[in-house]
Amino acid sequence: MRCDRIWRDARLATLAPGGPGLGEVMGGLVASRDGRIIYAGPAADAPGLEADETISCDGRWITPGLIDCHTHLVFGGDRAGEFEQRLAGASYEAIARAGGGIVSTMAATRAASEDDLLAAALPRLDALIAEGVTTVEVKSGYGLSLADETKQLRVARALARRRDIDVATTFLGAHALPPEYGDDPDGYIDLVCAQMIPAVAAEGLADAVDAFCEGIGFTPAQVRRVFEAAKAHGLAVKLHAEQLSNLHGAALAAEFRALSADHLEYLDDGGVSALARAGSVATLLPGAFYFTRETQAPPIDQLRAQGVPIALATDCNPGTSPLTSPLLVMNMAATLFRLTVEECLAGVTRNAAMALGLAAEAGTLEAGKRCDLAIWDIERPAELVYRMGFNPLHRRVWRGR
Repeated sequence: MRCDRIWRDARLATLAPGGPGLGEVMGGLVASRDGRIIYAGPAADAPGLEADETISCDGRWITPGLIDCHTHLVFGGDRAGEFEQRLAGASYEAIARAGGGIVSTMAATRAASEDDLLAAALPRLDALIAEGVTTVEVKSGYGLSLADETKQLRVARALARRRDIDVATTFLGAHALPPEYGDDPDGYIDLVCAQMIPAVAAEGLADAVDAFCEGIGFTPAQVRRVFEAAKAHGLAVKLHAEQLSNLHGAALAAEFRALSADHLEYLDDGGVSALARAGSVATLLPGAFYFTRETQAPPIDQLRAQGVPIALATDCNPGTSPLTSPLLVMNMAATLFRLTVEECLAGVTRNAAMALGLAAEAGTLEAGKRCDLAIWDIERPAELVYRMGFNPLHRRVWRGR
């Protein structure tokens, strides 16, 4: 069997579903052709392979390339000043209601050109790539007008042309109420549903639609309208839900078969059950939990008991999670939420792929998947979760290259 490359003398964490643990293989081998894996498993069981190039991993570990399934990488300005306010005692909600928060970033994003936004986003993306990320999701949500939301999405698409990485884009027009709509949130939702979503769909700028269902965001009734418009235009949905309170957004997301519901600190048993029935992923964002000094953790035991897949992501954004380290995310998830090593690694690979609707393409080391690999200088996979401020990435492989 002809292949382009073989990575031999490796230990594999395949993350393949249905197997025990991390799907560990000692004495493993990965072979690729045309950017796809054609074999991943024990070298002793490999078919006859003829490779253009053979690379020895010298016993290093190979995992699937990491996936950051929830980011806001494209934005203007920063919110370091608001960080100082929170240190002095101001709450996230109080800052938002005083004109800060998302609306502050909106002003900076509207003022920035596409070139400005691209230049600012690339270093953030490079930080993710340096820790083994091969697929990233990027949301809009800081433009809050048709022109500026599409500007953000065009920049997100441009990131994939500037770097060797897959970028999934998400339209988040229902992120906050722009000042020009004052006390008319329903009027703004009219704009999102009647103009923004059709335009975004027509231009092919988004793979999914998201919304912020929260007291300082939008009501479940308003989010329902957004989801109905998204579905009418063939777009998948996901939701920021139960971050600061329980508005039963996760159950609403599940009703629409959302790819994921994200944050979920205030998720109740009914919401867990709804996610389980829908097959939606629970995406946890420990960076935001840590940065906002939240004290109520997501209901991990209930999610486990009902078999809801748990994904992890950086939530990289200027206000509540200025974080570009998936390795630190795993450590935070383990220490703050008590996730296991296996849950953490599945959260940034297999389950993160599910949260983007990419389970057939990425997230595990299996024949037919994209050949996206992270090769690590470690003795055991637990090191990827255990260490802080340490990056043991030896080599990153994207689509077999």
